[in-house]
Amino acid sequence: MRHPEVPETLDSWHILHRMFRFHRRAFDELPEQYRAQIARDAGEFLAPLDANAEGDVSLAQLLGHKSDLMLTHYAKSFDELGRLQTAFDKLELAEYLEPQTSFVSVLELGLYEASGRIHAELRDRGLKAHSPEWIAAFDAAIAEQAQQPRNAARLWAPVPRRRYVCFYPMDKKRGEDLNWYQLPYEDRARLMLDHGKIGRSFHGHVTQVISGSIGFDDWEWGVDLYADDPLVFKKLIYEMRFDEASARYAAFGPFYTGMQFSVSELPHFLEGTAVPRLLPAPEPALS
Repeated sequence: MRHPEVPETLDSWHILHRMFRFHRRAFDELPEQYRAQIARDAGEFLAPLDANAEGDVSLAQLLGHKSDLMLTHYAKSFDELGRLQTAFDKLELAEYLEPQTSFVSVLELGLYEASGRIHAELRDRGLKAHSPEWIAAFDAAIAEQAQQPRNAARLWAPVPRRRYVCFYPMDKKRGEDLNWYQLPYEDRARLMLDHGKIGRSFHGHVTQVISGSIGFDDWEWGVDLYADDPLVFKKLIYEMRFDEASARYAAFGPFYTGMQFSVSELPHFLEGTAVPRLLPAPEPALS
């Protein structure tokens, strides 16, 4: 049953973030040929997962002490994420990667404005809330939202190919004094509309991926930001601090920031001989 206070979402990729500490000195002590074989085996596992029809994979070298490597998987089901997690952990490379934390979520497009409009339209049509006719009309309207070009392009897009990445989890406050979920729908919709205007003002400078994790993880949402200049993260997040939805109702978890790099650059990360690069995507093959 669709509760009138609950905004609908469009959901797509199942996402798994994994953060690891890399035991670099132990890896360095291995014979050179053995290190090269470990890198080849890992690359052969990851390369076919890179931006294919069933998902995507991203690697990022993280800065600071919290973790060294972030591995992000996109897949079409939790079962596939489970397969990928198990297969990765069976690689010899996993002997030198110590899990630090992880995050399970599903890519989400929020429909605050659209949900309110659909509810109003169905009410104006005289449909009884949650009747079979109302449910059918509501489902059709949501399906139409998924087909809109802007939404469809975002739902199944691969991991954005931009050099710098910032990931953090967040909640909406549910305390005794401030409780996001007790605000009237109209107030929440207005606040989210204002919140979204700030993000849109950074269009072209940052690509944002929001994933829902309610029921999946300790936080309610995960936020991935991708940009060609890391200073954009500071400017965007600082400006959003002054937005009422964030200033009054948001709670943030730890931030993980670093440089995204191509699977073929994994040997450079493991050897530490150079900062691994994000290479241009290969040109599509001519038919």
